[in-house]
Amino acid sequence: MLVLKEETVAIASDADVVLVRQLVRRHALELRFSLVDQTKLVTAASELARNALEHGRGGELLLQILQEPPRSGLRLVFTDRGPGIANVELAMKDGYTTGGGLGLGLGGAKRLVNEFAIESTPGSGTRVTVTKWR
Repeated sequence: MLVLKEETVAIASDADVVLVRQLVRRHALELRFSLVDQTKLVTAASELARNALEHGRGGELLLQILQEPPRSGLRLVFTDRGPGIANVELAMKDGYTTGGGLGLGLGGAKRLVNEFAIESTPGSGTRVTVTKWR
C-alpha cells in the first residue's frame, strides 16, 4: 500500500471540526468517491472529530490518501490525549454515551467505513483509525 499524500489538522475548536469535514469531502471528491460514500466518510469524520474535541479535549487528524491497485482510499487517524475510554467494548455499543448525545457515534462511524480500529488507554488518550476504499 502506497501513501500518496498526508495532511495533519489540529482539532481544537468547532471551526476545526468544520475544517475536517471540508478537507475530507474535498479529498473524497478528488478520489471520485460516489456521493453516498462521500457522505458516509464525511459523517464518520465529523463524528470522530467532534469526539476528539469534546471527549478528548482536542486532538488531531492525520489524513492519508492511499493507493493499493486497483483501489484507492482515504485513511483518517484521529488522535487525542484526553482521558481515554475505560471500556471500549461498551463505548462501541449503540445507546451508550458519556455526554448528551444519542450514543451512536463510534458504532455509527464504524458502520460507515470499510476499516475501523480503536485504541484507547485510560489517562493517555484515544486513537481511532478509519479507512474508506473505492
